[in-house]
Amino acid sequence: MIKSLNLIKGLVTCFMFLTWISKSNALALDEETRLVPFDSSGRVVLLTSRELKRGKRLFNNACAICHVGGLTKTNPNIGLDMESLSFANPPLTNVQNLMVYFCEPVEFDGKQRFDELVHPCVRDADLYPRMRTFTYDDLFDIAGHILVQAKVGNEKWG
Repeated sequence: MIKSLNLIKGLVTCFMFLTWISKSNALALDEETRLVPFDSSGRVVLLTSRELKRGKRLFNNACAICHVGGLTKTNPNIGLDMESLSFANPPLTNVQNLMVYFCEPVEFDGKQRFDELVHPCVRDADLYPRMRTFTYDDLFDIAGHILVQAKVGNEKWG
């Protein structure tokens, strides 16, 4: 009986310790990491933990099919790291430009697309149905997730 009681106490203690560790590590990002450029004028936005969690979930459900770990399966030369995003025209290094790109993507050199699919978008959601239900809040959260991952992931992202 005493052995069973000690075993239960030990299991409860382990469970409480593991719960405490998981809560302390969950998106424990400092403000500097969560601060991302909003637009080209230099304005920044501080993302909340909720926005980052949501952005990660949406990215994993819709975008990770082609962008595993920030790499692009359809074109390995273009990743989601800051260096690759800065080569776009306009640079996709801020939330506003990424959201515009999600709505109406253009070629990476800034030219309008005509015949071929450049990137799934809200405008042509019939080609990629998951984009059909995205709101501006969803696009904001996904863009924030991409920009924070580019900071946190370093060379492992993209």
